[in-house]
Amino acid sequence: MTQKIGFILLWLGFLSYGFIFAPPEDPNTFNLIQKLSAFEIEGINPLIVSLFNLMGVLPLMYAPLLLIDGKGQKLVAFPFVILSFAVGAFALLPYFAFREPQLEFKGEKSWLLKVLDSRVFGIFITGLFLLLFISGLQTGNWNDFVLKWQNSRFIHVMSLDFCMLVLLFPAILRDDLKRRKIAESRFFQTLIWLPILGTLTYFCVRPALPATSKQLSSFS
Repeated sequence: MTQKIGFILLWLGFLSYGFIFAPPEDPNTFNLIQKLSAFEIEGINPLIVSLFNLMGVLPLMYAPLLLIDGKGQKLVAFPFVILSFAVGAFALLPYFAFREPQLEFKGEKSWLLKVLDSRVFGIFITGLFLLLFISGLQTGNWNDFVLKWQNSRFIHVMSLDFCMLVLLFPAILRDDLKRRKIAESRFFQTLIWLPILGTLTYFCVRPALPATSKQLSSFS
């Protein structure tokens, strides 16, 4: 119960800050979002381009964890996964608040879960994340980014959302360890608490998810 209350308070606090206390919205925000969505990135700070794209990669990393966790939950995980591509942690925090611990995966994996749960997917998503992250760091203009972070609600909240998503992984990975029968491994226990690099490594080296023979829908 304490954990549920904590996630609810964190969600409400994040909402309040994002819509009330964050810097005012830049009038050019809508035009910027249009250009970023259409990959028209000429003249846009590479740090902003990288951050925007990473906000699409992080929900992809959460997708296999949440869709697997959602098996047997009263709370359907699929809508939260879809919404997270648009609003990030704003969509995931309510799921974390109201989900129940799910320590066993029941049923066969659908084709979608087989793809998302595969080591190949883990390596792919790790490579994609590192490519975007490193390219932004190497070619981005930090002075311009800090200025925009201080004066644009979109950039400001997106940056905080990125940090929130990175730090929230252990909240769902702890149960994932138990489902994979590796909760006693000190290596994996340590790995899931290392921000982002530990999570990416976990996706590449974790063992396959054991499943029973009962077939369930991948979106249940």
